[in-house]
Amino acid sequence: MTSLLSVSQLQAFYGLGQVLHGLDLRVGRGEQVALVGRNGMGKTTLLRSLMGLVADRRGQILLGGQDISRAKVETIARAGVALVPEGRGIFGSLSVAENLVMTARPGVGGNRSWTLKRIYDLFPRLHARRSNGGHQLSGGEQQMLSIGRALMTNPDLLLIDEATEGLAPLIARDIWTTLDVIREEGVASIVVDKDFRSLSKIADRIVVLSKGNVVFNDSPSVLAQQPQMLALHLGL
Repeated sequence: MTSLLSVSQLQAFYGLGQVLHGLDLRVGRGEQVALVGRNGMGKTTLLRSLMGLVADRRGQILLGGQDISRAKVETIARAGVALVPEGRGIFGSLSVAENLVMTARPGVGGNRSWTLKRIYDLFPRLHARRSNGGHQLSGGEQQMLSIGRALMTNPDLLLIDEATEGLAPLIARDIWTTLDVIREEGVASIVVDKDFRSLSKIADRIVVLSKGNVVFNDSPSVLAQQPQMLALHLGL
């Protein structure tokens, strides 16, 4: 599999506190990677570092061979990375349609696969509520909107933090189905969530973080055969 993202010796700091400790990671084109671990182990910091949102980050980050280690957020976004943040971060004063259209642009190389129509086809609930303000949506609808907004940038790499946190089971099921569709479309992704069993069904690979380091990096089936690893790092 051709490498899309290559991270070498990544360190991240908040003030004097170090969160990531020389982390290495690879993501292939079209590969879906599940990022798991207990709270406070560095998962969100890793995604924020890849997006350029952590000011003090060190090491090397290559995206499609391009060095984005010290690039600004807007440069990284134009290079093909999109973030679905924890908490969704939608604009409550804008309508659903406005939230989507404001981010629309062709991807790297002019790709325009993800259009407003495709997002509405993927999330019929958003189409039904396209004139509603972001603040009028349920939590599940906000998460759909956040994912749809990221896809409207036609990314090569999608970063999703806490994909189904706080969502009702039926809505969470819809999100997992959506992530499977995104994978089939060839969009690479790194997905953070606490639902290990659901992640295992859609991910090509599981990466486990502990105290800012990668302690496991292999297929879901291999991890499932290591109960001590699951108990120690995931509490399963």
